[in-house]
Amino acid sequence: MALSLNLKSIKRSFYGSIGEIVFGMEDGVVTIFGLVAGVAISANSSTQVLLAGATGGISSAISMMCGVFLDLQSDHDQERIKDKKRFTRIQEEPRKAADHFLLKLSDAGISQQRICAIQSEIVGDKRKLIALDSAFDSQDSDTSDSPYIHACWMFISNALSALTPVIAFAFCPLATARWISLLMTLALLFILGFGRAKIGQRAIYPTVIQTVGIAGFAAAGGVMIGQLISRSFS
Repeated sequence: MALSLNLKSIKRSFYGSIGEIVFGMEDGVVTIFGLVAGVAISANSSTQVLLAGATGGISSAISMMCGVFLDLQSDHDQERIKDKKRFTRIQEEPRKAADHFLLKLSDAGISQQRICAIQSEIVGDKRKLIALDSAFDSQDSDTSDSPYIHACWMFISNALSALTPVIAFAFCPLATARWISLLMTLALLFILGFGRAKIGQRAIYPTVIQTVGIAGFAAAGGVMIGQLISRSFS
């Protein structure tokens, strides 16, 4: 039973953090693939590429994790401040706050009959007004989950995808590792592009091509910088 609940919690947090996961994977693989491509051009051994790629990948994952955590924590702080202001406003001016809430319902397309029914419930009852107003405003909020959960998923997705172009250099000679790294990165990009298309309900082929193209652009930039520096200091 406990295992089933844990799996359900993990699944729920996974889908709740799907935006961070997709963004983390794309950022990780594109950034480190560009880095690896540039370093591999001028490196003398696989160890040099492995060191640069692994260090850059883990550093990038930690940076992205911290960025997501701070961003969502700021969103939670804003929600908390907003709730505090709402509570104060309703306590001090309940009638005005009720009229404002009913106006929001009207703007949302709620029928006048239902608005009148709601009005009879909230007039003179501050607790109901606070609860309903909070629920109405929070329907568009994406900050219900803990920032720690989103940050953890960002780290996992970013780190795994960032290490994909790097892992070949830990086991293969430099010349062979370059091609294996390229093939592994392309495979991950195709999977990521397909996933993006399914999640966003987009056309599959254009989304896959776009995903691979972005990584190709990053790799080209890395190769150009690598060759430029290599020639400048050789």
